[in-house]
Amino acid sequence: MSEQAIFDRLFGAGGHDIASTGLFLHGSAQVGDKRVTVIGTRDHAAIDGPLALRIAAAILQAVRADADTAPRPILFIADTQGQALSRHDELLGLNGYFAHVARCVDLARRHGHRLLTVINGEAVSGGFLAFGMLADRICALPDAQVRVMDLRAMARVTRISLERLEELAGVSPVFAPGAENYWRMGGIHEIWSTDDNWPDRLAAALASATDTDGRAAIGLERGGRLLAAPTAQLVADA
Repeated sequence: MSEQAIFDRLFGAGGHDIASTGLFLHGSAQVGDKRVTVIGTRDHAAIDGPLALRIAAAILQAVRADADTAPRPILFIADTQGQALSRHDELLGLNGYFAHVARCVDLARRHGHRLLTVINGEAVSGGFLAFGMLADRICALPDAQVRVMDLRAMARVTRISLERLEELAGVSPVFAPGAENYWRMGGIHEIWSTDDNWPDRLAAALASATDTDGRAAIGLERGGRLLAAPTAQLVADA
C-alpha cells in the first residue's frame, strides 16, 4: 500500500495535510473530532543527527504553536530501521541527539499534549525508542516489524550463541522480535488488522491515551513480562 493510501485509510481522503521531505513527515490530520499534529519518519529511515533534530524541532514547534490554546494531540508515525549505524554518527554524539528528542517528547507531554504513535513498516532500536515508543499509546499497522536488536546482532554483543537465543525467543517474548511479542510485553497497546476501520480505531486510541504508563501491568496481564510490575510494586512499597 502506498504512503498516500495509508494516510487516506488512517484519516480519510482529504482528512490530512502531511508533507514528506526526504525521510521526514510533518503536517496535520483529523482524528475524530480533533485536529492533530503529525510528525514522523518514512521509508525505513535510519535516523541520524540531522533527522533527529528535525523531529525535535517539529515537536517544539507544536508546543509553541499551542502555548496559548488547548494543546493539540501529537501523532507520531514511525517507520525507522533504527539509528544510523556508522562510526561517523557515533562520534558526533548520536546518543545526545536522541536524548534531546526524548526530552522534547517529555516537554510536550508536560504541556498537555496527548501522544499517540502509529507504527507503519519498521520500528527498530534507538530510532523507535527515542520518540515513537515514548507515546502514551502505541498502535501497529498490519505487517509492522518491531524489534530492538536482531538476534544475530544480539548474539555478537552478548556472546550467547544464536541457537540458544532462538531457543529463548521461543519461550520468552523479551528475546523475540516482532509486533506480537511487543504486544505481549505491553510495549505496544494495539495491533490492527487490514479489516479494521482505521479511523475509528485511531480515534478510540487517542481517546484512551493517558499520561499514566501502565505497560508493565499490561505486560503482566498478557503474560509477556512477569516480573516488571511486581518488582516495581516492591520498590514503590519499600
